[in-house]
Amino acid sequence: MFEPVIAPSGTLLGLLQRGRGDGTLHALTAPRAEALAALNHCVLSDPRHDWQVENRSLYYARLYVDLHGELDEIERHLFDPEDLLDTEESRTGLALAVLGHLASYGRRDALELLRRYAAVGGNWAWALDELALRDDDAGLRALAEPVLARFPADAEAELAVVVRDAFEPRPWRLWAEDPRPHVGARVRAAQETGSFDRWQRQMRPAGPRPEWSVQAVFDWAQEGFERGAVLYVPAARCLTAVAGPEDHAEIVRAAQDGTDGARCTALRYLADMHDPGVLDLIEAAVEAPSRVVVDAALDAFERMRSVAAVQRARQWAPRPDALGAAAGRMLACRGGAQDGELVLASLREAVRGDGPDAPTLWPLVDGAGRLGIVCAAPVLRHIYRETASSHLRGRAACALAATDPSFPAGFAVECLWDCEESTREVAARHAETGDARVVDQLRRLAADPAEEDEVQTAVRSRIGPDAPAL
Repeated sequence: MFEPVIAPSGTLLGLLQRGRGDGTLHALTAPRAEALAALNHCVLSDPRHDWQVENRSLYYARLYVDLHGELDEIERHLFDPEDLLDTEESRTGLALAVLGHLASYGRRDALELLRRYAAVGGNWAWALDELALRDDDAGLRALAEPVLARFPADAEAELAVVVRDAFEPRPWRLWAEDPRPHVGARVRAAQETGSFDRWQRQMRPAGPRPEWSVQAVFDWAQEGFERGAVLYVPAARCLTAVAGPEDHAEIVRAAQDGTDGARCTALRYLADMHDPGVLDLIEAAVEAPSRVVVDAALDAFERMRSVAAVQRARQWAPRPDALGAAAGRMLACRGGAQDGELVLASLREAVRGDGPDAPTLWPLVDGAGRLGIVCAAPVLRHIYRETASSHLRGRAACALAATDPSFPAGFAVECLWDCEESTREVAARHAETGDARVVDQLRRLAADPAEEDEVQTAVRSRIGPDAPAL
């Protein structure tokens, strides 16, 4: 999948791609054709950097409902000949998820599109999962034959894997009850095969065992490294069962100059054990020529929770390198009020050097809120506006709620329409109700069966019988 191209944050398309609440508010006041064009662009060209964790489907589905949007463009996208060539779930997953929400809102055309696509589309399993949550038994039973027709008689093993790994098992359970031999009996046989495969995997454990030596664990980690598998984390856990006091010198030697797999394993183990010498070993490891070793050393350091680690972080934070950045992140997570200036400096440097989407910003943004760094509010507002990550924007909103007095009357209002439920929850708790739009949206969220329980709980705290009058 290609990296998505995100439009500027000041444009309607850019707002919708980011999933910002202002995107919905602007779309509802823009010319309908322009708003629908931007909405279709987002749904057909997934704008998320991480489509597996970021939410957009409910956000876009609600906007289709508000705009009375037609589904012609989605239909053309789903049934385009490219659907048979591009098998990546990311090509059609967002569109199918949007259709699922629209079906739950009573859009019959969305339900029919999902049924048609489940019968003939390339990403049929996703469509079937959406239908499993929304369709009736009759609609699902009608799909049994077209779905099973995808698996010829000599593909029973493949069918068993699909049945075993189905995200939503409801259709397969219905089909297993079908009296027709070519449907019910076939699905039941696939279910039995899948259960047997799962039992076999459980009976064949692989990897280190307690009778292994320390060197055997290091060798296993290095073998994984050489074939591209990251095994140093489970290898470090294994060392806790394998290593004794007499092995300490060998583990320290591996942390100093072992192979990449052994060095990563030893550093992780010593950090988890809070070994008194591990901080010096980590400082030396960040100068290693191997990027894998450097990353493992930084990760091991950031996992530490000792007073000594926090004190060393205060010494390292001013460093203009990766270790200094890691120290800033540690202070953001575990530092005290006296560390506010160091965390703020790390936050500013991260934005200047890596932009508003840098992964290092996540703990720094959280830390700015946790420590209540009021001076961080301008940087947090910049991150909120510009980041393409809806998760990072939500973290920025939480931090602004703790640092920015203008948040309740500002960003908190638009957050009520945000694509992430955690961001809507923050908004529901903080948005000022002097704006009539806030009251209307709170009531809408309270009545929407598709809304998350946490959001509705926050809303009820504002509009329930014991809440202050709106």
